[in-house]
Amino acid sequence: QVVFALNQTLLQQESLRAGSFQIPYTTEDLIKHYSCGDLSSIIFNHDTSQVPNFINATLPAHERMTAQEIDSYFRQELIYKRNERMGRRVKDLLQEHPDKSFFFAFGAGHFMGNNTVIDVLRREGYEVEHTPAGQAI
Repeated sequence: QVVFALNQTLLQQESLRAGSFQIPYTTEDLIKHYSCGDLSSIIFNHDTSQVPNFINATLPAHERMTAQEIDSYFRQELIYKRNERMGRRVKDLLQEHPDKSFFFAFGAGHFMGNNTVIDVLRREGYEVEHTPAGQAI
């Protein structure tokens, strides 16, 4: 799986460099939507937008299965479990210190797709609000 993932990543990078493959959004798009609090944007609704996408219709069946296994592993380990841990840490801090005020800042990756840090906290009964850049807290 590691060799497959490395080969697919290299092929993707070569395609990017050759101009035959384009990422559907730019870093600037990501920053703009994040800054505006537009977390429902199409950019933020892809679970795999923060990990390489190896699933490709042109792959032979056995390689497509490997790609799906890797994608599932990345999604579970790098996205869902990480967001669960971070959400629990925030919840624990809030519960341990109910008389204190906190400010939490997260990178854009914690808001992408399903099972985000916000989703974890909302499941725990917390109300989460976005504070736009430049707005007083």
